[in-house]
Amino acid sequence: MNERSRPFRLRVYGDNACFTRPEMKVERVSYEVMTPSAARGILEAILWKPAIRWRILQIDVMKPIRWESIRRNEVGSIISAQTAQTAMKRGRGSLGIYIEDARQQRAGLLLRDVEYVIHAYFEMTEKAGAEDSVTKFEQMFIRRAQNGQCYHRPYFGCREFPVHFEFIPQNAPPVQPTDLSKELGWMLYDIDYSGEEPMPQFFHARLKRGSLDLREVEVRS
Repeated sequence: MNERSRPFRLRVYGDNACFTRPEMKVERVSYEVMTPSAARGILEAILWKPAIRWRILQIDVMKPIRWESIRRNEVGSIISAQTAQTAMKRGRGSLGIYIEDARQQRAGLLLRDVEYVIHAYFEMTEKAGAEDSVTKFEQMFIRRAQNGQCYHRPYFGCREFPVHFEFIPQNAPPVQPTDLSKELGWMLYDIDYSGEEPMPQFFHARLKRGSLDLREVEVRS
């Protein structure tokens, strides 16, 4: 189906953000700008249905890019799937993780005092039913975004960095992003789940006068 909604604008902001670069194996180092997949995750936290699929058009950077370096404690291990399966079959087993034994301290290079405006629309999918329509989901999203409703609290890359959001009406004046223009290099666009295994997709990101234009992005796997 190729039915799509009108474009929406959503202002999102918070104290910190970490859109982790996948090439960093140990330390958490953020991209300089929010990734398209992170923007999609915020919109899906407000409204997600099998009948719709969000598409990001543009991300406006509203404040200068600022950095903050921290150290934080993380758990360095997970319960293995095999251990969990064995415990399920036997009806008993140790599935706990002792934090004192598994704790690791890692450095993080985060963004601070962030604010973006997400431009996006949704399109209807093949899972849309006879009772589903673009207008129905448009009204649903507007109502939920205006009232601050979400299925779970959206976050900027990590759950400890919550997102505050504000719906921008269609008749509101254009936003004024920062005047920064910069080459951002290869950035994660999204994860492709159409094959047998999930495949990351990357694109060459370029910030032009504070806007990351995604309308004609060519991705590579």
